[in-house]
Amino acid sequence: MREYSLDDTIVAVSTPVGEGGIGIVRSSGARALEIADKIFVSKDGRKPSGFDTHTIHYGHIANIDEVLLTVMRAPKSYTKEDVVEINCHGGIQAVKKVLDLVVKCGARVAQPGEFTKRAFLNGRIDLTQAEAVLDVIRAKTEGSLKAAVGQLEGRLSKDVSDMLDILVGVASHIEASIDFPDEELDIIKEGELEKKVAGILDKMKSLIDSFSEGVVLREGVLAVICGKPNVGKSSLMNLLLKRDRVIVAPIPGTTRDAVEELICLNGVPIRLVDTAGIGEVKDALYKESSDRSRRYIERSDIVLLMLDASGPINEEDLHIIKLVEDRKKIVIINKIDLSAGHIPEKRLTPLLDGETVIEISVEKKINIDLLEKSILDMVWSGKFAQSEGAIVTNARHKELLDKAFKNMLSVSKAVKDTVHPELIAVDLKEAIFDLGLIVGRSASDDILDKIFDNFCIGK
Repeated sequence: MREYSLDDTIVAVSTPVGEGGIGIVRSSGARALEIADKIFVSKDGRKPSGFDTHTIHYGHIANIDEVLLTVMRAPKSYTKEDVVEINCHGGIQAVKKVLDLVVKCGARVAQPGEFTKRAFLNGRIDLTQAEAVLDVIRAKTEGSLKAAVGQLEGRLSKDVSDMLDILVGVASHIEASIDFPDEELDIIKEGELEKKVAGILDKMKSLIDSFSEGVVLREGVLAVICGKPNVGKSSLMNLLLKRDRVIVAPIPGTTRDAVEELICLNGVPIRLVDTAGIGEVKDALYKESSDRSRRYIERSDIVLLMLDASGPINEEDLHIIKLVEDRKKIVIINKIDLSAGHIPEKRLTPLLDGETVIEISVEKKINIDLLEKSILDMVWSGKFAQSEGAIVTNARHKELLDKAFKNMLSVSKAVKDTVHPELIAVDLKEAIFDLGLIVGRSASDDILDKIFDNFCIGK
């Protein structure tokens, strides 16, 4: 656990470092207004401590810069503490001087994520919502943003909290039946417990199952383009990116290193990788390029295997087909505009039986929309449509749900077998503890530090 006091007034720069129109220096804590009184000179001579909450005022910070100062009084602020934001010009020196002055007057520089951590500790948001703040900041597509905003609005929190409320109620009844066996508090024999446990298991299973879609929205899909040299991999990469990112030349082996870029297909982040051609080893550099391509293939979620329709399938093709035989893939037959007759289906069938095969021309832009649709269909297996309900996108939440689900399965079996209530209570407590960790009800300081270490300083 870090050694610092949450009673301190903290300050940080909340905008990216560098030149810009605006730079924001944010402070939070009991002395935020007191410090602002010392450094801010308003046009009408009033002090920030006399400003109404959620108001903006023009003035100067000492001899540093002209600024706009915003006051947000507790508890109606991001941290539920007094918050002061100073909007100065975005140059490095102006922002640094304002920050240094606030520190000199009694604040300390905030730790990573400390503003959001205070929002959590002060009860404005729970832990899943705090984690969603980082996901909103890092969202790269409309789909990932929508999932993060849903979590920030409390959709997952509500589902978990509802389950916790039910389980705590059940646990209290079971504890009462143990402590007062003669008071007819036994809900096990009445079937009520079995019904409630079944409902909880259904909800947990639904959340756990959503993780496969949630992790796609949060982290993206790694799609690796592979094939022999000069098959059109770099040209396809540029076409999907809609810009010239990779050098294209008719000379085989032009691409010597893997190039990774992010594209967005219908709100889904796709981490697209153009790999060097995998073929006969010619030199040490070529060998390293091929090795990197192989490593990307091993990590891939989807392989885009490219074949050349303008020539016969050769040993290089066969080697790569063998290399990716166990991977989820789409077979792309390129250069159909140069082929008198496309690669005969009978030559592909023994090698690629059951695979998705798309015939395209990168040069003529033929069937590129069909390829994009096929990629999306493979990502979602043709069955996912983002719902308005809670989606689990965080591996920490998934792990805790798995543990809670396992304990609830034990509870369900114990109830059906009419096991002694004390044994049921043990598994119930474990499930309650793990669910509580998701929303932060039972999170230790070390866990909180680990989570908030991922945040930037100003958030």
